[in-house]
Amino acid sequence: MIINDHTDWLEIDLGAFKKNIEKMKEITGRPVMAVIKANAYGHGLAEIAKAALQGGASICGVARVEEAFRIRRKGIHGKMLVLGGAMADSIPFALAEDVSLTISDPVTAKIFSDEAVRLGGVVHVHAKVDTGMNRLGVPVEEGIEFLRLLKSLPGLRVDGLFTHFARADEVNAGTTEIQLDRYNRFLTDVRGAGLLPPLVHAANSAASLFFPAARYDMVRPGIALFGINPAEDAVLPDGFTPIMEWKTRLISIKDIPAGSGISYGHKYTTTHTERVGVIAVGYADGFRRVEGNKVLIRGRYAPVLGSVCMDQCMVSLDDIPDARLEDEVVLIGSQGGKQISAEMIAHKWGTIAYEVVCGLTARLPRIYRDEA
Repeated sequence: MIINDHTDWLEIDLGAFKKNIEKMKEITGRPVMAVIKANAYGHGLAEIAKAALQGGASICGVARVEEAFRIRRKGIHGKMLVLGGAMADSIPFALAEDVSLTISDPVTAKIFSDEAVRLGGVVHVHAKVDTGMNRLGVPVEEGIEFLRLLKSLPGLRVDGLFTHFARADEVNAGTTEIQLDRYNRFLTDVRGAGLLPPLVHAANSAASLFFPAARYDMVRPGIALFGINPAEDAVLPDGFTPIMEWKTRLISIKDIPAGSGISYGHKYTTTHTERVGVIAVGYADGFRRVEGNKVLIRGRYAPVLGSVCMDQCMVSLDDIPDARLEDEVVLIGSQGGKQISAEMIAHKWGTIAYEVVCGLTARLPRIYRDEA
């Protein structure tokens, strides 16, 4: 247990994160781009970026230029690719800080080229083609023309070519195989045209693990590196470990008479004199106002009673008579041989584990350990 004076916090095991990177490299036999967008899936951007590079990731992938800027401000200088959109205003930063950008359309390509030439530099870029996600990227049928354009434009250097899978976490859907076929046929044409860049990539976490043909020159996992299953049908193999635990404290214990309403709206009413605790977590931390939430106290499950408040919520202590003030409470993690995972919470909330951890707010202190 990490000793601290916080009432609500996250504990993050950087050593386990590094081991997850090692496991991914072992399974895929490829260099790893550690995708650490969205505040590293809620785990803390700069700290995870540093650990990723220390742990053997060849490059870090972020979604936005702002994330790259935050990483560079912390003095972290490893390779980095912005996977999402960028504006012309980003070019001076990209040049100065050696950050690679994604180009997804001809208009942006020309804008980047003009700005790079004006500044007297060369921007490193990865070209994105769309094989069926229908988000960013030129349609794969227009990919050869797009690559020819990029090659002709001054101020640009194409280091990579990539696409993105829409349903790789649905292992048996068949969609990924269709996208792979489109991408492979396109790559054959790219080679024939002499336009193949140094790096070809496509595989997110699920594709890295379950579609070996998608590994190409590099894999770019995200959620798997944090020890979280990409989906119910895409379960991580042995050797991956969740790196986050979410904890709070018991800050009040009271005996509430029968017939008393609990919390806002009195959605729960006591049926007898009930022992009720208050824990220091609420929806402002990312703990949703969903019925059926539960936590772990002294190794036993405690149901949440009534509505989750902004900063606190109430829990039943009837079955935990030995609970005491300041007891450690687990929202994600293990205690006394029992567990609550991000996946379990996602199922309860009717969402995916990605959204659970990405929704953990900035006011939660992140406490890091590294025992690798």
